[in-house]
Amino acid sequence: MKTSVSSAQIVRIEGRDIRVQPDLVSVEEPLEMRLGYGSEEDRHKKSISITMRTPGHDFELALGFLYTEGIITGAGDLNAIRYCSEPESEEAVDNVVIVELKTEVEVDFKKLERHFYTTSSCGVCGKASIEALQNANCPVIEKKQKVLEASVLHALPEALRAQQAVFQYTGGIHGCAFFDMQGNLLMMREDVGRHNALDKLIGASLASKSLKMTDSVLLLSGRISFELVQKAAMAAVPIIAAVGAPSSLAVKSAEELGITLIGFLRDKRFNIYTHRERIAL
Repeated sequence: MKTSVSSAQIVRIEGRDIRVQPDLVSVEEPLEMRLGYGSEEDRHKKSISITMRTPGHDFELALGFLYTEGIITGAGDLNAIRYCSEPESEEAVDNVVIVELKTEVEVDFKKLERHFYTTSSCGVCGKASIEALQNANCPVIEKKQKVLEASVLHALPEALRAQQAVFQYTGGIHGCAFFDMQGNLLMMREDVGRHNALDKLIGASLASKSLKMTDSVLLLSGRISFELVQKAAMAAVPIIAAVGAPSSLAVKSAEELGITLIGFLRDKRFNIYTHRERIAL
């Protein structure tokens, strides 16, 4: 199994002090996801996505990705997830995941077209991504939801940071977590890609079958892009909070989808951008 951290020899400069020493960096490698689909008599395999990720929780990443893109409705649509048993090269070992769908699951590959464009989490957001959000059939969150105490929010970033083992070693990785309405951490995941970290988290929640995302608070360690709002909306998450800032499209999407959006959650302060009725001030 591949590790999520790697060593590097660095030259550290502190004022006039110059030192050569080892350091740790987050591992970043490509993961190719392939889909197995069709009847028992006529099975097909298709490569659907290549993403740069931190190795680890790859099966959860694939599960969460397919769910948030609307390709599957849950873990019950899958027969199996496995690594490629006959990799084309040594570099492909543990870097190619095959998701085998059940025979009755029909695949709409049009929902994956936007991944031929760069997403806003890693670069430029293309027109296809905006259209994908509008056509993704994201559920509109009901306003009748549990209310979260503002005092609970203040403690969430530190609770997440305390569980981010890779971040503590490298400082170069994104984290996200689900909390309950009392501020108890339910589950967290890390990755060099913020969208991958969220897919891993949602995939792990689906696989566990015990965590109810519709009653959870999602905390992000960085900024909030529209893509992250879309993924959370597919899981019907009612409250998204982040240490960083939201984009304009993230705010607009959260407003339309009925999601409470909170940014700049740090130093005992935060901004509420949408649907403040879920926060007890």
